[in-house]
Amino acid sequence: MAKIGLIEKFNRELVRERGATTEVGRTKEALEQHEARKAILGLVREAGKSGDLETILTVERRFLENDRAEYANSRAMRSSLDVALGELKVAERHLELVNDPAQYKLIDEAHSLPKRRVGGLPKDEARLFFGSHATRLLNQDKSRLDQDEKKIIDARKQNMRAAAKLYETRQRQALGLGAETARKRGRDQGMEL
Repeated sequence: MAKIGLIEKFNRELVRERGATTEVGRTKEALEQHEARKAILGLVREAGKSGDLETILTVERRFLENDRAEYANSRAMRSSLDVALGELKVAERHLELVNDPAQYKLIDEAHSLPKRRVGGLPKDEARLFFGSHATRLLNQDKSRLDQDEKKIIDARKQNMRAAAKLYETRQRQALGLGAETARKRGRDQGMEL
């Protein structure tokens, strides 16, 4: 049975925290932060709409590097960011490979088993990055963030979707496959975030 006195104190502190958060949100600095985040959101969306895979990944790299330098306040957070940066570096290397059809055919052959393919294309390290990073962003979105931060996380997730589609187009080009046809609903659909 829950201790009523403890729960009542807890509820009071939640109300007190909310009031303090509201007051802090009205300060000049909070308004400046809101404007900066609004500008960041606009630039993240612009990168996603650019149709340029390298721009999308560069923006995401800057987020990861900035979070690592400025906000990583635990070993687990630093470790997660280090893993994300490492995976991003490998994905960027795959951009070089997918731009060279002769090299990318080797990747295609190395991913010949059905479980290593999605939508008829290799599920290589770049595609693994897009999926795992989208999951990381989804997990961040579930944390205690303000609305501005959640909007930025959502835009970054959308950028990962756009990046995945752009990369799949490059895979098709490298392998000499035609434009993607409508996929059937089912397991082999490609990346869905």
